[in-house]
Amino acid sequence: MTKHQQIIEYIKSLKTGTRISVRRIAEAMNVSEGTAYRAIKEAETSQLVNTISRVGTVRIQSNGDKDIEKLTFSEVLNIVDGNILAGREGLHKHLNNFIIGAMTPDVVTKYLEDNNLLIVGNREELLSLALEKNCAVLITGGFDCSEKVKEEADRRELPIMNCSYDTFTVATLINKAIYNRMAKKDIILVGDIITESPYCLKTSDRVLDWKRLVRETAHTRFPVIDGDGRVAGIVTPKDITGKDDDVYIEKVMTPDPITVNPKTSVAYTAHIMIWEGIELIPVVEGKELTGVVSRQDVIKALQYRRHQPQIGKTLEETLLENFEVADNKDGITMHGRVEPFMLDNIGTGSWGTLVMLISLAVSMAVKKKKNLESVIDSFTVYSIRPVQLGDMLCVTVNITELGRNACNLDVAIISNGCAVMRAMLSASYIKK
Repeated sequence: MTKHQQIIEYIKSLKTGTRISVRRIAEAMNVSEGTAYRAIKEAETSQLVNTISRVGTVRIQSNGDKDIEKLTFSEVLNIVDGNILAGREGLHKHLNNFIIGAMTPDVVTKYLEDNNLLIVGNREELLSLALEKNCAVLITGGFDCSEKVKEEADRRELPIMNCSYDTFTVATLINKAIYNRMAKKDIILVGDIITESPYCLKTSDRVLDWKRLVRETAHTRFPVIDGDGRVAGIVTPKDITGKDDDVYIEKVMTPDPITVNPKTSVAYTAHIMIWEGIELIPVVEGKELTGVVSRQDVIKALQYRRHQPQIGKTLEETLLENFEVADNKDGITMHGRVEPFMLDNIGTGSWGTLVMLISLAVSMAVKKKKNLESVIDSFTVYSIRPVQLGDMLCVTVNITELGRNACNLDVAIISNGCAVMRAMLSASYIKK
């Protein structure tokens, strides 16, 4: 194990809340401060530590996927641009829920639970009550608290914070931060669907080894790694055709293949696979192979997400709700009204919204014609005249050329008998 890896393991062994510095790590592990600094930065990327303003770097408990929507008290402090009055040692803890303290003490008590956050103004009588229930406190309006309360917060390692915002603004800011976390949680990542420890070949293997692996696994595409476990290429039946059994895989493989990492979104991966015409993508961390994802994996994941009831409405779905769709001879026609959310900052129809409407209409037309999802390859658009709130729009999509793997389309947006926007596009199909 390298010194760098030893430092990471050492950091993992530290108690949550332990303060960390370059000098302390260097002395504890008998390494240079440069080595310690690089390891701490990697630990921060891996969410093992967090640098908190006015506190320093501390060991934290990694959120993990299940708790991604939870904020730490240190994050709340940064969100509201607040100050820490006491209980610094508890800033690494996760916020479970927050309560607005606009109630009498006996009513507030019913809602106070471990690691909740009480948001309250200048009400000293509620502060001690919150600490007794193992809750942190955020004082709005810039008010302070007594030294007795501060001493109790330090003893219990529960943060007492204040900020200049009013209670409503604070609650709005925290709600927005939690919503953003949960929105990210809904995004499916490659790490959620990865096939770990995949079958692979080495650069020193031969074509005969590929044939053996095909018989054993029933797969035909494999990543190729070098002696250090790094992805060197990928080999497919097309690469093997006509090659002798004794030929080295290194000589026939496709070198430097496209790769993704576990944090790459599945949607992005799907687009890459379609644009590049590939069926299998190696997944790497650094440059080392950790797994693979296939086109079938990606399509299943996208279909699964689409049918989840907890997924909120996207901007695209909100836009489509305002339009009725009908078939025409060569595509589809959509009718709808310009609504307030479709306007730009000067009050006319947003160019970006109209372009989005065109791309959605194209996707629906291809779905109707080929029963396949699609991605846009090229897009040429002409804006002719503005539209305003309440205007009726007619979007007409005509497929001008239908191929085996792609198609060309012509789109027009008409309002009050006049052309608003025209576009010419090409789109590729997403095949299973």
